[in-house]
Amino acid sequence: MSVTDSGEMIHPGLPLAWGLAVLASMLLVGGVMLIARADGESRTRHFELAAMPGIGGAISYAASSTWLLRVLKLLFLALFLLIIASGLYGTPIPERNAATVLTWNLWWSGLIVSVFFAGSIWCAVCPWNTFANLLVNRRLTGRARRGSRLVLRVPKYLRNLWPALIMFIGLTWLELGVGVTVSPYATAILALVIVILATASLAIFERRAFCRFFCPVGRTVGFYSQLAPVEQRPRDTQICADCTTLECYYGSETVEPCPTHQLMGRMRQNTFCTSCGNCARSCPESNVVWRLRSPSAEAIRDARPHWDEAWFMLGLLALTGFHGLTMMAFWDGWISALARAIGDSGQLLTSFSLGLAASLAAPFLLYAAAVWMTCRVGGLTTGFATVFSRFAFVALPLAFAYHLAHNLNHLVREGSSLSEVLVNPFGQGALPLGDMEKHVRAMDMAIPHGWVHAIQAGLVALGFLIAMRVIQSRGQSLLPQDGRSRQIVALAPMALFAAGMTAFHLWLLMQPMVMRL
Repeated sequence: MSVTDSGEMIHPGLPLAWGLAVLASMLLVGGVMLIARADGESRTRHFELAAMPGIGGAISYAASSTWLLRVLKLLFLALFLLIIASGLYGTPIPERNAATVLTWNLWWSGLIVSVFFAGSIWCAVCPWNTFANLLVNRRLTGRARRGSRLVLRVPKYLRNLWPALIMFIGLTWLELGVGVTVSPYATAILALVIVILATASLAIFERRAFCRFFCPVGRTVGFYSQLAPVEQRPRDTQICADCTTLECYYGSETVEPCPTHQLMGRMRQNTFCTSCGNCARSCPESNVVWRLRSPSAEAIRDARPHWDEAWFMLGLLALTGFHGLTMMAFWDGWISALARAIGDSGQLLTSFSLGLAASLAAPFLLYAAAVWMTCRVGGLTTGFATVFSRFAFVALPLAFAYHLAHNLNHLVREGSSLSEVLVNPFGQGALPLGDMEKHVRAMDMAIPHGWVHAIQAGLVALGFLIAMRVIQSRGQSLLPQDGRSRQIVALAPMALFAAGMTAFHLWLLMQPMVMRL
């Protein structure tokens, strides 16, 4: 543990022994899975949560309870309002203000961890949508009041994920380049801007267009939810096939339609499910249930590929790595050197933007090269765009595994400040953290160091394993079945891409990391 000249804490990275262990497992797993054939006939196993002994009834009640959803919405709305108020009127010291601590230390870090256990449950209680719903519809749940919205259809050129990807890149630029994470006031302003966008979208467009097309957080949660162990699906698919009223899609007299235009009988992936429960509450046959499943089945086999979705998944992979890169002790030196070379000065936003652009371009170019080589060696007649889209699911486990491993470090090292800001959210009378207090906070971890390192190493290794399963399964469906040796050679570029990105993430985790707050 050490402190930089500017007073920032530097935390040690993953020990070398763990890094070597992960690399060894990658070589073993990668080689075996590249040679082995995928089991194309395997089926995803499911278990209905309501059938769990002892707690099944409670789960079923919670899933269908309107009042519980309202309570949770109001709770998170209250925390959101606290963040705005403390950011606007509290101390500018980021580590003493609830706006920066709750947003960047707790929510942004804990959000990804929540997906690992509960999928897209965050979207069901998102305060941005709750705030917008109260302003436009003047209610928490239920059908919107007539005349409160224009209900226009989203223009065709916006009915894709390009807006969400652009907003994600812009949010990263504001967060890391402008320094929103270390400014309570800027954090509050950013939160208000997002509420304004969500409210305007709800007032103008049909359903929840902001959640479906524009929200970078919701789309990140949605894609990561493909790897989650829970899903909301029909209990009996035949009931959905015979249904003519489609309440899950159109809603009922008291329940709103699906906010993201999902038809329950045709759902194969969690990507656009917001876990709002409208389908379950409106279904006259009570045919919509929560169930456990084999994790990662969607990314490995079930999810349908689309061009814009492929780019968003690769954007996730690039931006998660970029977040980690900017927290390395050498990052500021790199940007300063670039600034001197190009004559940049001031806040060095031009240099930072160039660094962001390079970090985005590198994974895209490497992935595109791997796809091109697979097409060429495999003799595929399928178009490049189709192969590009199908294999893009390899980015999900790689990004998610590193994101979890990186955020775990934040949660266990920075979580001790939560109680302090809840007691004094505005930071009244508080002084900046001294070096000793920073050291004590960093050492006061909820999980022992050894456990954190073991979990991080296990996550990275698991991400690579799932990525290889994606390559194995989707490659088998694309490549000709005759000539096994040619299949192996054709899939080798994709395996090398997965191994290269995993090695990069492992290297990041092994470096000393600068903590922002």
